[in-house]
Amino acid sequence: MHTQAHLIIGTAAFAKPNQWKINLAAIIGSLVPDLSLYLLSVYYLFFAGVSPGIVFGQMYYSDQWQNIFSVDNSFFVWGIIVGAGFYFKNDVVKIFGLAGCLHLALDLPLHNDDGREHFWPLSDWIYSSPISYWDPDHYGNIFGPLEALLCIILCVILFFRFRSIKARAGIILLGFLETFFIFMSVLHPI
Repeated sequence: MHTQAHLIIGTAAFAKPNQWKINLAAIIGSLVPDLSLYLLSVYYLFFAGVSPGIVFGQMYYSDQWQNIFSVDNSFFVWGIIVGAGFYFKNDVVKIFGLAGCLHLALDLPLHNDDGREHFWPLSDWIYSSPISYWDPDHYGNIFGPLEALLCIILCVILFFRFRSIKARAGIILLGFLETFFIFMSVLHPI
């Protein structure tokens, strides 16, 4: 699932008006499982000068990158965070962890050959789903528009849930990014 979709869904699931700490926890928790990919990609593309074909065709699949992804995409790690939130009665930590778990739960069935070790450190098994959120060879051309439709519906709900200009601007931006990338991938499949 696209990162912006995770942000929209995590926000819709956990964010509440006038609770900025909870809302920030929902947003950050929805982002963190993908954050290492962005940091690594930005570094190698823009600072190390590595071509996109090498970054996304080789480095993404390397043991070095996959070892990093296995930590920030582990249900075990995120489960500990959720457990700590409940144990310490800390709603911010709990929502952060739950948003991360939701991200993983949505990713697990939507990655074909680019999945993660979601059960690390207990197992290095990677589920290879018959469905991909982006690859037209694995129904990405069907799932992508469905993802966008869900996100548009959730953005409308969020738009009415939150009244501030900043929140609404963020919702509109995320909705635009989601539909733009889906639209472009349908027009120009990889």
